[in-house]
Amino acid sequence: MGHGGIEAVVAALQERLDTLTPAEETRREFLATYQRTTTAVAGAVDRGVFEDPEWVEAWDVVFADLYLKAFDAERSGGAGVSRPWRLAFDAPADLPPLRQVLLGINAHVNYDLPQALLAVIPVEQFDDPALLESRRRDHERIDGVLADRVAAEDAELATKSARTLLDRALRPLNQRASKRFLQESRRKVWHNTVELHHARLISPEAYAVRLAELELLSAAKIADLLAPGQVLLRLAVAGFGVVLPPPA
Repeated sequence: MGHGGIEAVVAALQERLDTLTPAEETRREFLATYQRTTTAVAGAVDRGVFEDPEWVEAWDVVFADLYLKAFDAERSGGAGVSRPWRLAFDAPADLPPLRQVLLGINAHVNYDLPQALLAVIPVEQFDDPALLESRRRDHERIDGVLADRVAAEDAELATKSARTLLDRALRPLNQRASKRFLQESRRKVWHNTVELHHARLISPEAYAVRLAELELLSAAKIADLLAPGQVLLRLAVAGFGVVLPPPA
């Protein structure tokens, strides 16, 4: 890859994969999926997909660090772990691999991603419309990377659990649904990032209030992810992302 930051992330994810205990096995599917996706982002950086590859790499590292900190905090007793991650880490052992991955995506995309974007878009960059638009475009370019991974990840999950005849028949629809809800959630992430930015301009307390709202919304989303039925098709219709309402 030739990118020290992302290489370090891939190595950190591998270290945690290698040291999973039997009690932590429900975390394997998201960990492995995230590692493969991170490698794909590094490849996109190398191919010149992004307008500002150095910014994308910095963002990727900050983003991953939020997950790694939550993972390590849960291992150390759970102090300070956000509710979306706690619910993901506490997934039932018999939960299908797809649902395990979706719980991790919910916590990491809906809750962590706006925070990661805010960390690498300082206040002054929000005052530069051209630069901010470039950041937004690079944020959306991740969709292409993820869309390219959907079929491969679907095939990977198919090796982990038996699929019914209905599951196999719905596979093309499920793959299209995955691409759709990933794109939809990314648009909502940008909205939430802007909302958090407005709050940080007011005060640290205002920011904390809005972040707590985002934490609650992301945790509530888990009910949709665990409900019976064809979860991917349901998410394609109802949406995967969460939206911060106007501030009170």
